[in-house]
Amino acid sequence: MDRSRAGVRRTYERIGAHFSKTREYAWPEVEAFVDDASASETALDIGCGNGRHAELLADAADRVVGLDASRALLSAATDRVGDRAALVLGDAARLPLADDCVDLAVYVATLHHLPSADDRRASLDELARVLGPDGRALVSVWSTAHDRFDAAEDAETGFDTTVDWTLPGGETVPRFYHIYAPAEFERELAASGLATESFELSSGNCYAVVRSEGKGP
Repeated sequence: MDRSRAGVRRTYERIGAHFSKTREYAWPEVEAFVDDASASETALDIGCGNGRHAELLADAADRVVGLDASRALLSAATDRVGDRAALVLGDAARLPLADDCVDLAVYVATLHHLPSADDRRASLDELARVLGPDGRALVSVWSTAHDRFDAAEDAETGFDTTVDWTLPGGETVPRFYHIYAPAEFERELAASGLATESFELSSGNCYAVVRSEGKGP
């Protein structure tokens, strides 16, 4: 398996159409975060996939940008959200946005697909860069607390693995994941340009509500 950002992109080009069909509904944690948000001018969905969360953000913000590395998933997002969001092909570790331009962001189920620690750290710093002074974001990753993994609950570090996606007809396509230990994820957030406002575990995922360090109140 090619564990590069280009390799991850090719994986989702290959499985994107089928993957999209299994991702119909917004996550309840995202719904709760968006419902709790103040009225926003610009919202960002990093790793927007088929647009299910960009669609949610469109009800809370004047403008929505959805970014994904997969053309196949962006095509599905276009069908879903139409002109309610600006959909951009891009890299989560190099966001094509200006500094301080985002008021509200969701970054769910994507960070753990970036294949190196440097990529993941760069991506968190990029989120910090584009968040405005009052901006807040919800970031989620798979964790060692997930019942899929036989990992110690008090593990300090996570691990790299692959999780197969099964296409119609039975072909399996491996997908790269970095599975975070919760303590590791908290440390990575603290070492980035983000400040953590809240942190929780839910359904085997880590969720953090963050803002840009030094910009907010």
